[in-house]
Amino acid sequence: MSADTPRLQRLIGGEQLAGLRRRLALRCLRAESDAFTLNGLDDVERAALEGLLGRRARPAGSMRLSLAALDAALARAGLAPDLRAALEMLDGPLVDSAAERHAEALRWDDAFGAVSQPQLQALCAGTQGRGLVKRLAGDPDNAAMLLHRAETVLARLPGQGLPLARLAAETLGDAHGLDNGRPVATLVLRASLPADGGDDSTRARDRWARLGVAMHALARPVLVLNLPAACDHDVGRIVETARDLGEPIHLSLRGLLRQPPRWRVDGRRVHACENPSIIAMAADRFGTDVPPMLCTDGMPAAAQRTLLRQLAGAGADLRYHGDYDWDGIRIANVVIDRFGARPWRFGEAHYRPADGGRVLEGSPVAATWDAGLAPAMQRLGLALEEETVVEDLLDSLPRLGG
Repeated sequence: MSADTPRLQRLIGGEQLAGLRRRLALRCLRAESDAFTLNGLDDVERAALEGLLGRRARPAGSMRLSLAALDAALARAGLAPDLRAALEMLDGPLVDSAAERHAEALRWDDAFGAVSQPQLQALCAGTQGRGLVKRLAGDPDNAAMLLHRAETVLARLPGQGLPLARLAAETLGDAHGLDNGRPVATLVLRASLPADGGDDSTRARDRWARLGVAMHALARPVLVLNLPAACDHDVGRIVETARDLGEPIHLSLRGLLRQPPRWRVDGRRVHACENPSIIAMAADRFGTDVPPMLCTDGMPAAAQRTLLRQLAGAGADLRYHGDYDWDGIRIANVVIDRFGARPWRFGEAHYRPADGGRVLEGSPVAATWDAGLAPAMQRLGLALEEETVVEDLLDSLPRLGG
């Protein structure tokens, strides 16, 4: 039969009857029985149904209806083959949103249920982890692919100094597949390690390094002086050669990960400073005659953090000194809190700025190891660079030869 859309539009179309059509559509989609009752009808909705069915007008807010009767009335009037066809002519295909949501939820469950890698399973077991996957993937099919790729990468870890680009190329077929911010990289790091502080690039380099993967392996090496190591591979021999000469040496993240030295520092004090000039002055003045030292060179990046982690794991007694400014306090909090260091003449008792110190700028930062330091710095309002107290620092270093 042919449909009469204009007449159908006049009878039950329009915005005023949109709510009625939605309720009828739901009955078509979820018809458990032929007969049903519509409650809460307004005058316009009731009049439209009465006109369609040829019923006498009655002042009531509910109406007993039959899907078969509605189908027959529409067909008899030449308006549409049945109710569903009529509703689709007016509003487009009927969609059961609740059923679609249920089906999609099942597809998400299938995607998460296919994960077998333990760390990724733990991530997907929590609400936050699932939310992260959903944001990164967008739909269940993409999530299944993303989770499978993340499992492939996790199966290769730890990496023993494997370059990040090579890991990405070998596991994902894309050398940039694990670049900062890429979905697989985000999942792998979140599944493997807890979130860390620092800026995005520093955090990513350090977290990959903790997994034995070198991201920008030759960027920003760590400066050391007199660190003792076992001479059982190339890096250890290089470190020992430099120590015999009392010469500072740079260690790359690549070397620290590919051939982690066996540091001979158990119970030994290792002094860490913020600025390279302190290492240079110690080497110039004392050479081999001072304890091991290293430099964070500002906020420690991946190489610095990797070395600090290795030394702490080897039992070193880490001591730290930095600049007396808010950035310096922030850096010290990282070194002291995360790597178990203790302050090296770095507290309220040692903050004695001379006349002419530069103005202290920026937002105050509390020193986690010394509650009185930040208030003292605010009170005097002067910053104090590490180089201005270098004589005090060098005098405090014990001589190994005497």
